Amino acid sequence: MVHTLVDSLTAHASRHPDRTAYRYLVTGDCDGETREISYGQLARRTRAVAAWLQERGLTGSRAMLLYPPGLEFVSAFLGCLAAGVVAVPGVPPQGRSHNHRALTRMKRLIADADAKVILGGREVVDSLGQLAGHLPELDDIARKATEDIPDEAADDWLPASLSADSVAFLQYTSGSTSAPRGVMVTHANLLDNERLVTERMGHSPDVLAEYGHEMFVSWLPVYHDMGLIGPVLNTVHLGATATLFSPLHFLQRPERWLEAVTRYRPHTSGGPNFAYELCLKHATPALLDRLDLSSWKVAFNGAEPVRAATLRRFADTFAPAGFARRALYPCYGLAEATLMVTGGSVHTEPVLLRAEDDGPHAGALDAAAVGCGRPGPGLTVTIADPEHEAELPEGETGEIWVGGASVAKGYWRNALATRRTFRATLPGHEGRFLRTGDLGFLRDGELFVTGRLKDLLVIDGRNHYPQDLELSAELSHPALRPGCTAAFAVDGGTEGEQPVVVAEVAPDAEGEAEKITDQVRSAIGEAHGLPLREVVLVRPGTIPKTSSGKIQRRATRAAYLDGTLAVIGTPDRR
Repeated sequence: MVHTLVDSLTAHASRHPDRTAYRYLVTGDCDGETREISYGQLARRTRAVAAWLQERGLTGSRAMLLYPPGLEFVSAFLGCLAAGVVAVPGVPPQGRSHNHRALTRMKRLIADADAKVILGGREVVDSLGQLAGHLPELDDIARKATEDIPDEAADDWLPASLSADSVAFLQYTSGSTSAPRGVMVTHANLLDNERLVTERMGHSPDVLAEYGHEMFVSWLPVYHDMGLIGPVLNTVHLGATATLFSPLHFLQRPERWLEAVTRYRPHTSGGPNFAYELCLKHATPALLDRLDLSSWKVAFNGAEPVRAATLRRFADTFAPAGFARRALYPCYGLAEATLMVTGGSVHTEPVLLRAEDDGPHAGALDAAAVGCGRPGPGLTVTIADPEHEAELPEGETGEIWVGGASVAKGYWRNALATRRTFRATLPGHEGRFLRTGDLGFLRDGELFVTGRLKDLLVIDGRNHYPQDLELSAELSHPALRPGCTAAFAVDGGTEGEQPVVVAEVAPDAEGEAEKITDQVRSAIGEAHGLPLREVVLVRPGTIPKTSSGKIQRRATRAAYLDGTLAVIGTPDRR
């Protein structure tokens, strides 16, 4: 029988039933209410959920998972794996008004996955019952609050008949440049990527013992690949302990993340670049005095462009609290490769490269490309010309192609997109490659990611990466919110394509709108030699983003053209 992550859970539960698998900070505060689940309890809850699914003949079907932050999601996800049910993690609708974006995404995923059952927290399931009359998508779908499944049901579980190629779950893409697609992640994909995460991040048996199995602190959403494959599932793979809390509690008070690292002293913790920027905004002397970040050996940074300036400032600011610069860990991955593709070497500083340099080097350079590490064992990363499908020499920028056992099976019920994205070939290379849609280059084996192929701006025959324009804009004035700017091009008629910048500004800066727009124009003109068609300042929290927090430039462009942006003041069109 094929080995699965459920087998890992069973083995750890047999050897160390009382070891804490997960603790959850209910309020986000270390001194607040805490809930824990041991490996023995987790294994029993997993079997109970699996038995409930099997009893209803759901093996082989899809289950939508809609959970608020907490521990119940983990046993539901693993329960699906144990029952041979394909798990589909989703974003639950929240509150009485049910966030429109989450509700729209939920309906789309239910329809696309052809889900036969919804598993969720009790409040979510109750709220869906109230919505059933307005959502025909829910008419033929069973709904179950897994808290109501008794532990005794575990006794009726039967091991599912699975192969390495059996689909474990559908991991829907973030939809930053297209509609979300369900990536079919097999049991073999999942185990291979857990192996890569373990190797790249240095989660060796010796490290586990040294840290008393306290490996992760995470606030990342568990329905997203970074939060799921990393802190949640790598914990089960290792037999380690993870401390979790809600993304909302992190956003409300970012210092909670650092306080949890101080209290529980994990080896690994991380998030997108914006999370480090938020921590920097709250880095008061009083906070630094009460932190101890010396245990933190892998501070991973991925899922969006990694900024050299952020790395430098974070290392310098939190050095008095024991944070080591070599803990900074830029990495690269995507749902289509399960999660991780490249990562650095533990205990070495990030590799930075200036455009005018002949070779990479470490250092504190604000205007540097940041190396995202090397491929894990068993993965191949190459750079290809996306039009001619030919490998490019080292140092040249092209599309990042990935091959190896972590590359997923394809897109759910989308043979055409699967063939285009997952079946690429290269002369001189065996096997097939995943076309990531990301742009980058290799230098001495190190991957440097430069942007998204579909987001590229071509102005007067020159290529411009929107991330570069966005960073220049954000650095031009302190009122512009990090990670909340979108740059794109629009048709300027006889003048050709022209760039537009849309940026969120702090509420108290509306009176400075004219000054801010002038500084944005000046900064982009000086750094990129581009005159902007327009600078549009909008209210906080209104720029379209994916469920994982990535800027949706195409959606922002569409809102700009439709005139539906939440504009502050009068748009600066010149």
